[in-house]
Amino acid sequence: MKKHNFSAGPCILPKEVMQKASEAVVELDGSGLSLIEISHRSKAFVDIMETARSLALELLGLEGKGYQALFLQGGASSQFLNVAYNLLEKRAGYVNTGTWSLKAIKEARLFGEVMEVASSQEDNFNHIPKGYTIPGDMDYLHLTSNNTIFGTQIKEFPKTDVPLVCDMSSDIFSRQLDFSNFDLIYAGAQKNMGPAGTTLVVVKEDALGKVSRKIPSMLDYKVHINKDSMFNTPPVFAVYVSMLTLQWLKDLGGIAAIEEINDKKANLIYSEIDLNPVFSGFAAKDDRSAMNATFNITDDTLKETFDEMCKEAGINGINGHRSVGGYRASMYNALSLESVGALVDIMSELERKG
Repeated sequence: MKKHNFSAGPCILPKEVMQKASEAVVELDGSGLSLIEISHRSKAFVDIMETARSLALELLGLEGKGYQALFLQGGASSQFLNVAYNLLEKRAGYVNTGTWSLKAIKEARLFGEVMEVASSQEDNFNHIPKGYTIPGDMDYLHLTSNNTIFGTQIKEFPKTDVPLVCDMSSDIFSRQLDFSNFDLIYAGAQKNMGPAGTTLVVVKEDALGKVSRKIPSMLDYKVHINKDSMFNTPPVFAVYVSMLTLQWLKDLGGIAAIEEINDKKANLIYSEIDLNPVFSGFAAKDDRSAMNATFNITDDTLKETFDEMCKEAGINGINGHRSVGGYRASMYNALSLESVGALVDIMSELERKG
């Protein structure tokens, strides 16, 4: 039976990408060698890395604009540390929209003064703060564009002269933005790019080299830029799958094309949540995420029935995070509209049974 994979991450990837990746693990492009046993210094893998980096900049519209794309290790959680190590000299601002913002704030405080510019913590992060003042004397302002746990997403980014840094781990490449407004973007691969194991960092080169501290080589963005993102042995499989996924997205029509599909998926499920009295949404309507729909069941006596119906229909990975409870449907780029429709059909059927 077909599974409809709504997992929050690691998550669904395009079927054709998985097929190509599985073939490459056995043998890469007729080379007689597996992808995971070739030298990372070989021309074959250097080409893979360069293609992946180039595709990232192309899709984001940042080619020739002074940015570098890096595929690094350690997950987005390492970037909570790396951002502050490379950019925080005196004071930085953070907008606190959930668990990942809190973790980023904790790491940044090891390096300098951190100001929590705005927060929605008092409401269990069910909305995105708005109307806050951004002091002009900060080294950067850090944002989290999409919050997987709470199902919120920034729809309008602040206009400021302060350098913007954004954790886009869970909605990178999912919607059109003017990415040149950001000095640094980072994103774990395991949502919209590839398997866990690599993290994309896109950084404006002139934002670097402004801190007085000495930075260890493995944490220094300039070192990784100078070594073409191969200062040490890279995670070859994760980078290769990310390259395939970015090529898949380009062939599909790029971010504009996938955004149209993502909007249809989000509209479908949120319409059902709003019209079906059996369910209630968690996030404020204006801030609902197109990637992660969080919702609760209004009658607990129906929960067991709903869970069984989902299991029988092959609906996978919709349990909500313990911080919110209820359910979470993660609808990343590779999830089909058909899969969202299958979930909505079950929700509608439950209402008829209830």
